[in-house]
Amino acid sequence: MFKHPFLLPLVAISISIGAIAQTAPSEAPTGFDTPTLVQSPGSKSVSNGIAEPLGDAYALDQQVYETTHDATTGLGPVFNARACSDCHQNPVSGGASQFTELRVGHLDALGNFVNPTVSINDGANTITGRSIINDRAVVPEAQEHIPATENIRALRAALNTLGDGFVEAIDDATLIGFARSQPALSEGNIHGEAVQMPVLEAPGQTRVGRFGWKDQHSSLLSFIADAYLNEMGVTNRLRPKDTTSIGKVTSDPEDVPDNLGLADIDHFAQFLRGTKAPPQDAVLAASPAAQAGQRRFEQIGCGLCHVSTIVTAPAGTAINGGTFTVPEALGDKIIHPFSDFLLHDVGTGDGIVQGGPQDTAHKLRTAPLWGLRMRPRYMHDLASLSLASAIARHAGEADDVRDRFVRLSDDQKQELFTFLNSL
Repeated sequence: MFKHPFLLPLVAISISIGAIAQTAPSEAPTGFDTPTLVQSPGSKSVSNGIAEPLGDAYALDQQVYETTHDATTGLGPVFNARACSDCHQNPVSGGASQFTELRVGHLDALGNFVNPTVSINDGANTITGRSIINDRAVVPEAQEHIPATENIRALRAALNTLGDGFVEAIDDATLIGFARSQPALSEGNIHGEAVQMPVLEAPGQTRVGRFGWKDQHSSLLSFIADAYLNEMGVTNRLRPKDTTSIGKVTSDPEDVPDNLGLADIDHFAQFLRGTKAPPQDAVLAASPAAQAGQRRFEQIGCGLCHVSTIVTAPAGTAINGGTFTVPEALGDKIIHPFSDFLLHDVGTGDGIVQGGPQDTAHKLRTAPLWGLRMRPRYMHDLASLSLASAIARHAGEADDVRDRFVRLSDDQKQELFTFLNSL
């Protein structure tokens, strides 16, 4: 029997508030306010109020984020997209995507996940050390194909990144607190895993991972630098080596500082840290059906993993191994991501390991539900075409929660869907 269905959001708040010295938390600003424009990118965008580096502007950050690359500016040799906004654009720059990426690998004799060795250039060269298979290449000789030996194969959706500055500003203790509290609140069924991941910009330092489907990154700059290489093939100071030299016409690192002293990855980080949190449909959320649906959401246990309310660390807190200080725009903010940002085995794990221990192979990060109404397909692989289908796929740690959903009446399920459609 599920216990204390409304406790977890209060736990989330109390864990974070305990670290706050004087400033009372306030609601984070929300809005889809970074429209993607062909002409004058960023000109109509409104940030969350984050302070800009000297000489920089939020419109410039977005313009760099939307810049289309080719081989002469570092694209490839293998890649998935030509600009960040190609994969993160629904409904605005930084949003979610309809795109999926390929991940593959195999198990060794001990049952441990191993990244593939991918032959290219008619077998004359290989790409190793990563699970991703890029869909595109700047020359035919560099094109990757899935080796027959790699029998673990998965699709991953490109994630929403709106509001990720607030996610980065969540204190480690808050996420660890969720992991510690969940077993007692679910009779041992739910037990999220917090993994410590390296902070690339602070060598030797780690932090609780929170970005990517496997929580493989703990800071936005780490996440961005890794994506710039693996999704676009652009090398940078944190990921300075390309996966192959076949078809390459530029020198590493390709992302170098501009006249402001900021590299592309710095502008990307500033842009994402400045995005507002995805907004809820206030009118629909206020309807009796949606309010009843939110109560169902908590009562059947969805809120144990899809945590509705979190408070970020206080402004002035040093994070990311001391390389970043939480600014006023991100600190002491109440957010509603509907996620605990932990890894769980809910029966949909893809078998891939990225940075974490081997036990994470069949675990995935709890998908944040903010902005859910902007997605026509669901789950990590976008294979669920309805909310009912997505919920039905939940198993493992979520068995009991899914069974409680199944026992709801049709009217009660519709109330739940109404609430979810307001997010």
